[in-house]
Amino acid sequence: MKVIAKTGNDELAMVYVAQSDNGKLLEFVESVPPPYTRDQKWVLIISTLFGCPVKCNFCDAGSFYNGKPTKDELFFQIDYLVNSRFGGKSVPSKKFKIQFSRMGEPTLNPAVLDVLKDLPDRYDAPGFYPSLSTIAPKGSEDFFNELIGIKNKLYNDRFQFQFSIHSTDTEQRNWLIPVKTWSLDKIAEFGERFHQDSNQKTTLNFALSNDSIVETTILLKYFNPDNFLIKITPVNPTYKALENKLDSIISKKSKQYQIIENLKKSRYEVIVSIGDLTENEIGSNCGQHVMNYLKNKVALKNSYTFPLQTSLS
Repeated sequence: MKVIAKTGNDELAMVYVAQSDNGKLLEFVESVPPPYTRDQKWVLIISTLFGCPVKCNFCDAGSFYNGKPTKDELFFQIDYLVNSRFGGKSVPSKKFKIQFSRMGEPTLNPAVLDVLKDLPDRYDAPGFYPSLSTIAPKGSEDFFNELIGIKNKLYNDRFQFQFSIHSTDTEQRNWLIPVKTWSLDKIAEFGERFHQDSNQKTTLNFALSNDSIVETTILLKYFNPDNFLIKITPVNPTYKALENKLDSIISKKSKQYQIIENLKKSRYEVIVSIGDLTENEIGSNCGQHVMNYLKNKVALKNSYTFPLQTSLS
């Protein structure tokens, strides 16, 4: 593989576009979340597929799908960033997170499991922990069962695990995520198993738009607040969100939301995750965004306005 384009702010977030030997494209990201320095916290967000076949109605990753990167192509994304920043395989960052959550649903690529098995021995990184976000597609049971074994053997509590649910209403969830997924009770059962005998909670993610349905009574029916936390994120300004008129209700302008107050009253730990707004302009918050920009050559309002450098070696 080779990197063919990049964009961003070196002190905040950079997005890289890579091309495989047979011409397939993906993108990956490095981020230094404010107010940290890279030595304090460094986050890599890698793609697990070339595009995505799921085609969620707020995400640009589904604009195409060209298959599964190999284990080596997954590691290329990580090695490129580690070597660029630190030279070699040593990462001194106090917190070093790799998120399997850029382009693609990770459970559709078994090579993700191979990467997770090899990561602890590949880098000298005492602060390392992985993060995996999934929509829980039907048929992914084997992947999840093997993932539990890997987590228990290699990572214990140092593993961030998230289900992206986005709505407690079945019809709305099926529209947002237009493939067959696990039911809420099955998600709850696995979440309990994944962090059994652990102080770590399983995360339930909701990207809240103007008409999102999140009913605390439904959540409480399935998800014990002692074992699950809620992460609230904005709907990022993607081409797909614009097409489907999905406006985020979460912004830096307001810190009071009734839905969040309801969740807290129900004893849920709630994390409101809003990145630096400059990350939207870079495209690091926007799913598979640079690819669409390369194809359309049209920048969105409040999104992807940083210059794109191409023809890199």
